Amino acid sequence: MSTPLLEVRDLAKHFPSRGGQADVQAVDGVSFDLRAGESLGLVGESGCGKSTLARTILGLEAPSRGTVHFDGQSLGELSRKSWKAIRRRMQVVFQDPFASLDPRQSVLSILTEPLVIHGLFKPRERRLRALALLDAVGLGAQHLHRFPHEFSGGQRQRIGIARALALEPELLVCDEPLSALDVSIQAQIVNLFVELRQRFGLAYLFIAHDLAVVRKLCDRVAVMYLGRIVEIAESEDLYAEPGHPYTRALFSAIPVPDPRAPRPRAAGLRGEVADPRERPTGCAFHPRCPRAEEVPEARCRREGPALLPRRMNANGPARTMACHLAPAGQAER
Repeated sequence: MSTPLLEVRDLAKHFPSRGGQADVQAVDGVSFDLRAGESLGLVGESGCGKSTLARTILGLEAPSRGTVHFDGQSLGELSRKSWKAIRRRMQVVFQDPFASLDPRQSVLSILTEPLVIHGLFKPRERRLRALALLDAVGLGAQHLHRFPHEFSGGQRQRIGIARALALEPELLVCDEPLSALDVSIQAQIVNLFVELRQRFGLAYLFIAHDLAVVRKLCDRVAVMYLGRIVEIAESEDLYAEPGHPYTRALFSAIPVPDPRAPRPRAAGLRGEVADPRERPTGCAFHPRCPRAEEVPEARCRREGPALLPRRMNANGPARTMACHLAPAGQAER
């Protein structure tokens, strides 16, 4: 098999606390691979570490431990000059289109700035490149000399996407790019992401709260809880049969727009997400897990589960899950 485009191994990011308190373990031992042209969704409750993970992968935060390899190259060993070359190949679309664009720059300046920084194209060619980028995201030449305050939220996000595409990257890290948009606009931006992936062969690390969007956009889904990944599976397999108790709780909370449709049975979660400075012993999810209560002798309270290959049934597709109480299947041997 070819080398994955992105390899993350035991990645952690801890932030120091004041007053002698324990460090905030925002990300604590995350591992996954992302192939070229693949779309991986990353889901979980607010505060579980999704955005911090993305920023650490991109080098915007220094990892506390662990490694990130991009196309076989260790990012932790890069010089500043080497980082500049890598940044051409991995770009980010931010959550808030109102904050991610410089209000003092025109669209032309926003889209050509990456080209200037990396010394690409002659000055007269950069304007043509900006026009091509606008066309790719559904905007036109009439928008070139306007400023961010003259656009709607959806149009600003299109400009942010165009800026991310300016250097022809292979990987786009999308940090909840839909959450600040109206629902009616979200569908348009989702379709745009689908089109751009097909057109440019992009790989996505797509962070989102909307599980319906993740299902449409992503080949695989990783579920994150309190700084760790608890389940990774092919998208259709996960939606057909979520395995981890936390995954099932997330899916049971998906709104059903049809009042006549059957409602999924609530997963029965209790309590709140634990403080990342005081992680529970054993499995971090066990204080809220209904299955841990049903099996008092389980290892959940004593031993943290490893992320291992599992099958929901003997003939079912493989997935990886961190759970001592795999619901219907056994850990692969």
